[in-house]
Amino acid sequence: MADLKITLVKSTIGAIPKHKKTVAALGLNKTNSSNVLPDNASTRGMIAQVKHLVKVEEI
Repeated sequence: MADLKITLVKSTIGAIPKHKKTVAALGLNKTNSSNVLPDNASTRGMIAQVKHLVKVEEI
């Protein structure tokens, strides 16, 4: 499987607490921070929950 590069493009200020925790679990803390994670079902589920805050690229 490939890896996914996930970038936080929108601030979590004003987001619901569950989404803030999901963004933190993805390893993102500040706007424009990025993290590379494996492409699996759990990662895809977290991305789907906060798709309005992140940008995803396949590596």
